[in-house]
Amino acid sequence: MKKMEAKIGKLFDSVGNFFTGADQIPWCDSDIVTGCEHEVAEAEKGSSDKLKSECITRLSWALVHSKRADDVQREIDMLEASLAGSSSPVEAREKLYLLGIGYYRNGDYSKSRNLANRCLEIAPNWGQALTLKKAIEDKITKEGVIGIGIAATAVGLLAGGIAAALSARKK
Repeated sequence: MKKMEAKIGKLFDSVGNFFTGADQIPWCDSDIVTGCEHEVAEAEKGSSDKLKSECITRLSWALVHSKRADDVQREIDMLEASLAGSSSPVEAREKLYLLGIGYYRNGDYSKSRNLANRCLEIAPNWGQALTLKKAIEDKITKEGVIGIGIAATAVGLLAGGIAAALSARKK
């Protein structure tokens, strides 16, 4: 139990780093996912609906923050299936946010940004959605700059190759 508490403590530290800018999006280990899955399984054995919901919410967080792409995709599928059944704007906002994290993790920044914007329509000053939106925009900018650098390098190599071929022909 103490081992699980320590790992959950690391997750909360990671979440704290997310808000201070030390880490773009927090990650969690597979041990945390496994622990949350066990909690959900135990809660299914007759616990209150409130406890089941809390356990499922922790599992959702763990899955979208997992380092394993299949965990992230599993949670995206689960959230998309449950989104229409959201009982309140706050619940919808939380699910949209988690979906946004999932799509961010999968590299679908356009979809992630749209979900962050939908969160902000529900709660315009919600810090988590604002931070996610900034992380998405930073990632898009960074990848754009890298893409431009790669394209410029390719053009330079191509031009150098053509110049070398022409120079060799003249000799």
